[in-house]
Amino acid sequence: VQLQASGGGLVQVGGSLRLSCAASTRTFSRYGMGWFRQATGKEREFVAAISMSTSTDYADSVKGRFTISRDNAKRTVYLQMNSLKPEDTAVYYCAANTRANPYVVYSGVPSYDYWGQGTQVTVSS
Repeated sequence: VQLQASGGGLVQVGGSLRLSCAASTRTFSRYGMGWFRQATGKEREFVAAISMSTSTDYADSVKGRFTISRDNAKRTVYLQMNSLKPEDTAVYYCAANTRANPYVVYSGVPSYDYWGQGTQVTVSS
């Protein structure tokens, strides 16, 4: 499974970005998907995830600002990020859980077995 993340960039505080992650596999609909981020000098942390049944979960720090969604026909998962803050600055990674329970949303890094290459998001104040 190959995952290609895109959509990162430089944005001012309060701005918006939409990240996309395209998967190479036709079995995309059978995967749980997640977004994680890693700021310089920090560990990778959970941002948002979506199950096969489209249940979602978010880190407390992004609730109400970020929205995860998926389009199985396009084999793509999205992360809409609004009201961005300087602390959102990080490299954002998408990930796939190919062994997921259809009704469970996974927030732990070890739950994911395939990762994209990351896309940089920088929020300037």
